Amino acid sequence: MSKDRIIAICADDYGLSYGVSVGILEALDAGRLTAVSALVNGPRWPAMGRELLRHCRNADVGLHFNLTLGRPLGYMPAFAPIGTFPPVAQVVRMAMRGKLPMDEIRAEIDRQLDRFEAVMERRPDFVDGHQHVHGLPGIREALLDAMLARRLAGRAWLRDAADSVHRIALRGAHARKALAVRALSSGFHRAANWRGFATNNGFAGFSDFDPGKDYAKSFETYLRAPGRAHLVMCHPGHVDEELKAQDPVTITREQELAFLLSPRLPEMLEKRGLKLGRLGPVITGKSA
Repeated sequence: MSKDRIIAICADDYGLSYGVSVGILEALDAGRLTAVSALVNGPRWPAMGRELLRHCRNADVGLHFNLTLGRPLGYMPAFAPIGTFPPVAQVVRMAMRGKLPMDEIRAEIDRQLDRFEAVMERRPDFVDGHQHVHGLPGIREALLDAMLARRLAGRAWLRDAADSVHRIALRGAHARKALAVRALSSGFHRAANWRGFATNNGFAGFSDFDPGKDYAKSFETYLRAPGRAHLVMCHPGHVDEELKAQDPVTITREQELAFLLSPRLPEMLEKRGLKLGRLGPVITGKSA
């Protein structure tokens, strides 16, 4: 394997809680992350976004577009009639049946992009989706249209969570979840490329979030069969009461953070001839 092969490690859910955000900043400062994906619909975003500005010089920063956690930024009477987003299973069902209220979703896409840009004072380097909703039929087209309208083609890249069946099989672990996301995201890569947007090539990081398992062993599988522009997602952070009130994934966030900060990560990368780097400059041609 070439010593020049670059992979990116992206921490999801920045802004979810204070503890999660601080943990991600620690990993950024340690040089163990090359991308951060930010939730902007919660109350933590403005302050934590400004803090992120002071730590992200060597990382891509993107919008973690969200339709399944917390509250929308605007009125969505059909999609979120009680003022909170529906669970992901409901969103998937509506998307596959063509029953999504697309006017409301288009407006929420614009609101979340606006809020990201207002705090970061620049456009996102990339866009992905919380629980991979950005790849669902209907949502993907609306997101791509919104990004085209903002002239982001050639400037921002998109996360493609649908890796090849061959690479998924070679990794072995968490194959069922990876194949399910691949099926739901079918056609996303083609649609993004057709509109002029680059995507990662190779994707891993799926987890069952079981605190009884060794995260380092799981991470080793994420590095198998890397694509040409391989992206590994992770969910590090510190557990606090704010997190516990919103999300069931808690203890494993601290386990992931501990691994990222440990010597095991650089040793694992060196053994496989991999180097951490930003995907943006590689796949969009923008300078770092």
